[in-house]
Amino acid sequence: MADQDQGASNDVNQTETTTSSTTTKSTTKKSKSKGAAAATDVVDGNSSTTAEHTITSQTGSIQEMLKKITLAEQASAALTNRSAPKSDEEAASRQEWKFWHTQPVPTIGTKIASENNGPVEENKPIEELKQDPYKLPDGFSWDDIDVMDDEQLKELYVLLNENYVEDDDNMFRFDYSMGFLRWALCAPGWLRKWHAAVRVTKSRKMVGFISAVPIRMKVYDKEVSMVEINFLCVHKKLRLKRMAPVLIKEITRRVNLEGIFQAVYTAGVVLPGIVSKCRYWHRSLNVKKLLAVQFSHLSRNMTVQRMQKLHRLPEATQIKGFREMRHSDIPRAFALLTQYLKKFDLSPVFTQEEFEYLCQNRPNIVSSFVVEQENGELTDFISYYHLSSTIMNHPQYKTLNACYMYYHAASRTPLCDLVNDCLVQAHKDGFDVFNALDLMDNKEFLEKLKFGVGDGNLQYYIYNWKCPQMNPEKIALLLQ
Repeated sequence: MADQDQGASNDVNQTETTTSSTTTKSTTKKSKSKGAAAATDVVDGNSSTTAEHTITSQTGSIQEMLKKITLAEQASAALTNRSAPKSDEEAASRQEWKFWHTQPVPTIGTKIASENNGPVEENKPIEELKQDPYKLPDGFSWDDIDVMDDEQLKELYVLLNENYVEDDDNMFRFDYSMGFLRWALCAPGWLRKWHAAVRVTKSRKMVGFISAVPIRMKVYDKEVSMVEINFLCVHKKLRLKRMAPVLIKEITRRVNLEGIFQAVYTAGVVLPGIVSKCRYWHRSLNVKKLLAVQFSHLSRNMTVQRMQKLHRLPEATQIKGFREMRHSDIPRAFALLTQYLKKFDLSPVFTQEEFEYLCQNRPNIVSSFVVEQENGELTDFISYYHLSSTIMNHPQYKTLNACYMYYHAASRTPLCDLVNDCLVQAHKDGFDVFNALDLMDNKEFLEKLKFGVGDGNLQYYIYNWKCPQMNPEKIALLLQ
């Protein structure tokens, strides 16, 4: 029901489900088990020697030349992306989908009329639901883990760190910190029974996991209580035992018993029931390191020095009144975001308690900023979350420090300026790359601020729901 584990997807005919979004190379969450993507070429600075000579002669200005080269490369990158997205609807439509065809989701290619916005199956009375857990293969047992217990949380951290989402070339793997996991799993209304682990019965080793957290969603003109499904992960050595379908069915059963029959999730592959398809973009902050670990690559006629110059950011933020969000700002920032989210077709309906929990500043987890006018009015809000990736098999670098655009609401400041100050802040805080999806109004700044298009898509799904598909700019849901 949410982004599933990349390897676990093989258990369910690529049944990956996530929350959000991503290791990078473009590490997009490949069905979360938060969608992972693959490496992306940096798009700034590609041009031929002849083109450079022509531009130089026309402008006589190095600054203008670099600007034109940048624009030219950004345009060509979209056409020459190294590899086709792994999410291919035509190919997906030819698969059997033995598991998903048993689930209440529309089949691939189904056209749904605008008036058909609602459940695939009606809610069932509690007494008609399966009361006992689904059976696991012999030698394995269920366990509801306590993420408030450091030892159990550490077990989950190790499972995900060693077996969770990787990019296609097995070079990067999400490295969710223990603090991040506790934050993501304990949103207001969370239940321990929705943190379902699988253990080896004899050794008690944790070898599988799936989670749900409550969320209220607006889908077109309807508000629905749902859950986000996230962190579906099966140990690499057990992926032929078809545990992923059992994990999905079990979390569905547990959620249903609480009277909730819909779930939102994301995946890096195309599955039945797609609601929207978004694309990851990446903004280089530490060019030299990204090149060294092969997250990005030098284009033809490009040098490291030129690429560094093209991606150079100001030393300080530029917007007057731009600062970290304080606790006293939360009511006004919440009001800004609530108003902004109303214009989208798929968006969360937060309470102030939920907004405070998700968006208040938390070291190494979330960074939030506001713009305060001279008269004290709060006019803009922006945030990003911290999600590093392990760099595998590199002699020098072990961690890719990445952050991801989270929720924002700009009422006075141009969004492009607001994000640029965010990039400056992220660079000062030591991040290597800043990632963003092309949802909401993000297309306003992606090319202008030298983001490079990634080679990974992130699909959005709603379990037990049918509705017309949405364009990325109508999506306003960010899953960790």
